[in-house]
Amino acid sequence: MSTPLRIAVVGTGFLARTRLRCWRRVFGHPLEIVVAARDVAKAQALAREHGGAQALSLDAALADKSIALFDLCVANRAHRELCERAAGAGKHVLCTKPLTAFWGQGLAADASADVVASTERASMLSRAVQDAEAMLAACTKAGVQLFYGENWVFAPAIARAAALGAASKGRILEMRGGESHSGSHSAYAKDWRHAGGGALLRLGAHPIGAMLWLKRREGERLRGAPVRAISVSAELAHHGGSKLESWGACTLKFDDGSVGLAFGSDQLLGGMQSQLSLLASDHRFECTLSPNDALRAFAPRDGAFGGEYIMEKLDGQAGWTTPIPDEDWSSGHQGLLQSVADALLAHRAPECDGALGAEVVRVVYAAYQSAAEGRRIAL
Repeated sequence: MSTPLRIAVVGTGFLARTRLRCWRRVFGHPLEIVVAARDVAKAQALAREHGGAQALSLDAALADKSIALFDLCVANRAHRELCERAAGAGKHVLCTKPLTAFWGQGLAADASADVVASTERASMLSRAVQDAEAMLAACTKAGVQLFYGENWVFAPAIARAAALGAASKGRILEMRGGESHSGSHSAYAKDWRHAGGGALLRLGAHPIGAMLWLKRREGERLRGAPVRAISVSAELAHHGGSKLESWGACTLKFDDGSVGLAFGSDQLLGGMQSQLSLLASDHRFECTLSPNDALRAFAPRDGAFGGEYIMEKLDGQAGWTTPIPDEDWSSGHQGLLQSVADALLAHRAPECDGALGAEVVRVVYAAYQSAAEGRRIAL
C-alpha cells in the first residue's frame, strides 16, 4: 500500500469543516488529515467532530515533515504569512479565495477598520497584488505548488460546460455570473482589517475566477496563449452604514473582444443563488450551482424534517425548499480537493493555480478603484 498523503487543514471555521468533509471523500489515494490551528484546543475539538483526525498546533504542523500540503482555511489577512511559512517548510499550499486582500498593510498596527477602509483604492490594488506575487514567488523558490481554491471551476455544471465548449468550434462572447446570499458566516468578514472587502471580493470572486479560467483555457486551445482581461469597470452599494459593500458588480473586457459581467450580493434571503451563463458563437450554457432543484421538498412547518440540513443560508424548512442532494459536490468543493490530490500524486501542475488567484485579486481591486473613481481601469 502506498504511503498516505498527509494534509493539514489550517483553521477551525466554516470552510475548514467543509474541507474536512470533502478530504475524507477523496478517492484513489490514501489520505491522512490533520487539523492545525494556533489555538490547539479548537483544533482538537474540530478533529473530534470529524472522526478523530489528528490535531496539531500550527508550529508543530509546520515542523512535521510528513505533511505534504497546507490547506489554508483562515482569514484573508493571514494568507500570505501562512503561505510563505508553509512553502519555507517545503509544503505545497492550497489557498482559498481570495488569494490575498488589502487589510491594512503599511498602516499602523492599531489602525481602525474605518482608517483601513478609507485607504486609496489604487494603493489597495498595489498592496494586494504585491502580496499575491510574493506568495507565487515563495512557492516557486521553494519548489512547491500553489493551488488556488476556486471551487466554481470544479462544479459539475461548469466543468461539463467547459468540456462541451472545448469540443465545439465556438468562442465565448459573453459571460454573466454571480453569487448571492444573506451574508457571511464569519465575523471576520464584517471587518475590513480581516476581510479586505465586501460582497464583490467574497462572492464576486467566484464568477470572476471562473470567467478568467474559461477564457484562459479557450485562448490556449484556439490561439496558443490565454485570453486576458484588459480592463474593468464597477459599481458598489453599501447598506446599514458598513464600509464593506453589500453588493458589487463589475464588467470585464477581454483582449479578444469578449465581455463578462460578475456580481456578488449579500441581499438575498431564502438560501443561496450561484449561477453562470455562457453565450458563445455556436452554443449557450446555463450553469446553476445553487439552488439545485434535483430534489424539491414541501413542509407545512419549520422543523418538519428534524435537524436535517437543507442548503446553505436557508433559515428554515417551511414551505417549498430545495434540499441539495450533495452540496459539496454540486458547489465544486469535492472536485477541487480531488483535483488537488490527483495533481500532487501525479506530480503535475494545478488545474487552478496561484497565478489565476493573483489575477482575480487584480481584477477585484481594480474594480474597487473603478467604483471609487468613476472610470474604467486598465489591467
